[in-house]
Order: sequence, then C-alpha cells, then structure tokens
Amino acid sequence: MPYAVTSACIRCKYMDCVEVCPVDCFYEGENMLVIHPDECIDCGVCEPECPAEAIVADSADGAEQWLALNARLAPLWPNITQKSEPPADADDWKGIPDKIDLLSERPAM
Repeated sequence: MPYAVTSACIRCKYMDCVEVCPVDCFYEGENMLVIHPDECIDCGVCEPECPAEAIVADSADGAEQWLALNARLAPLWPNITQKSEPPADADDWKGIPDKIDLLSERPAM
C-alpha cells in the first residue's frame, strides 16, 4: 500500500520528503521526484512534509495513475537519500495544477 508523488511535484522538487523517509524510496528525475512502490513501506511520514502537497496514498482518488507513473520512472532514475536545494523558482510553480505536460522523464544530473 505505497504512497505516490503526483504532478504537483513537477518543477517544485522541495525534497523535504526525502529527509524523513526511513527506507530511502525516493528517486530523482530532472524536474520531479517519485516513490518506488516496491520499496515504500506505507508509513506516511513523507506526505505531510511535502510543501507542494504532491504525495498521495494509494487509496486516494486518482492515485492509480500516479502509482503507475512512479512505478515506471523509479527504476530509471537515481535514488536520492539527502535533501538538496529545490529549484530557484519552485515557489512560483507551487500550486499550479495539471503540470503533467511539463514532466521531463530524464534522470537528475
């Protein structure tokens, strides 16, 4: 019963969630983070830490599409275990809906 990162993370990437994850199940793309569903232990500590409110439980409405996206991208991106600085314009992108078209599937550099 994992959590998933939604498109609300795109261009925000605050990474507060990474700091609290006890199992290091976050993976970093160029402009978004994802949770590896096979590694997430469903503890929920990451969800309230996200300033962009981009993390949802698998039982949330519409979670299926985010679980599928996270499952597809996590194996392709590097694991991230420490918080780094968010993009300089992260606050400008916070709260903007429907950013999925802005998703870069490239891994973080």
